[in-house]
Amino acid sequence: MSERVLVSQLKSLPDGPVSVSGWVETVRDQKKVQFVILRDETGAVQLVNPATRPAEDGSEQDAAALALTDTISNLSTGTFLTVEGALKADERVKLGGVEIKISNLTIAAAALPETPIAADSGLDKRMDWRFLDLRQRRNNLIFRVQTTLEHAMRTYWIERDYIELHSPKLMSSPSESNAELFSMEYFEDKTAYLAQSPQHFKQMAQSAGFGKIFEIGDVFRADPSFTSRHATEFTSVDAEISWIDSHEDVARMQEELLQTAIQAVTDKHGDEIQELFGLEVQVPATPFPRIPLAEAREIVKARGYDIPRADGDLDPEGERQISAHVQEQLGHEFVFITDYHPEIRPFYHMRDEETGLTKSYDLLFKGVEITTGAQREHRVDVLEAQATEKGLDLAGIEHYLDFFRYGTPPHGGFGMGLARVLMLLLGESSIREVTFLFRGPTRLAP
Repeated sequence: MSERVLVSQLKSLPDGPVSVSGWVETVRDQKKVQFVILRDETGAVQLVNPATRPAEDGSEQDAAALALTDTISNLSTGTFLTVEGALKADERVKLGGVEIKISNLTIAAAALPETPIAADSGLDKRMDWRFLDLRQRRNNLIFRVQTTLEHAMRTYWIERDYIELHSPKLMSSPSESNAELFSMEYFEDKTAYLAQSPQHFKQMAQSAGFGKIFEIGDVFRADPSFTSRHATEFTSVDAEISWIDSHEDVARMQEELLQTAIQAVTDKHGDEIQELFGLEVQVPATPFPRIPLAEAREIVKARGYDIPRADGDLDPEGERQISAHVQEQLGHEFVFITDYHPEIRPFYHMRDEETGLTKSYDLLFKGVEITTGAQREHRVDVLEAQATEKGLDLAGIEHYLDFFRYGTPPHGGFGMGLARVLMLLLGESSIREVTFLFRGPTRLAP
């Protein structure tokens, strides 16, 4: 058998013998000719076969040609097969300007004749049959974009001597909120928890003298939210750096990282995103706008929206409103909201000695929070006091506090939801659309 050629390579090949493999997208079985659209992971190509029908007068015919025609007539959408044939360039063929005249067809795995989902199926139905849903070219592109995005971020960090970590996902104590924990009764006389964040381990790396680290990995939140931007398991993009002066050092690194990654997506996929998603990806200019939280609330109020939250934070509508303001006034899709009150921040966020506010930020992208970043408190006595103030039992975080008893440099970092970035970058309405296999309060399969 000839070596398999990807559909994306066909345009560059000369006319002649070729072998392609993929799945059947459509079959047009006409009286004198048959057309099959075959798709693989890189694109689609038109296959053609001059149909040979049984002779009405009973005369003998080419048995192989009859068998091929019959096989094509009975192909189901989704059948995986390999085709050998003659490649021919033809500008009249709308699909890529080439077609393949079939000489031999081998079925690898036949599909059932009725598919369980259609183009107009609802999101939950499509999630039930995600492997079929992902065969669409548009959905395939989502994960090519994700690959480029992650590769560009890793390249940015590696070129700057960051160390990549893979922190454990089983923890002996909570990393964030006790209310969002998945607990496990496996270890003897000890409850374990699925990691809500690699936060503790990122900071441990600073105590270990690693200096600059990053991680892209799964985190788990037992959050019974059913919004378009929440999941119980998702991929978090995290970084932590030592020897900073404030959270501004972290913000500058993150905006440069995002600019670099989005530029890579635009360079590689911009035209295809325009074709399939109908939008032009905007590479953000740096620096991103910064607005203190108190000022942001005033701007939102002036726009006619009263934020109902009593804790002084923005709610989702408030985030949309301040982002709309930034887009209208500054033409920017990103905005850092800074200077959060300690009451609405974790105990490990450093506080400004003059204002009492935390040295932290949230990053909004197109009206949705994608990141929390901060300078961390590295002085163990201050950490203990702030944890006690928050009502935490110091014995429960003793291992974490140990990181700071033997010296830790000033440091800070951020955690960013990968699916949220993808969702907003591609203009999708839910992270379910951009997650390979979504996990939520009611979704555990497939």
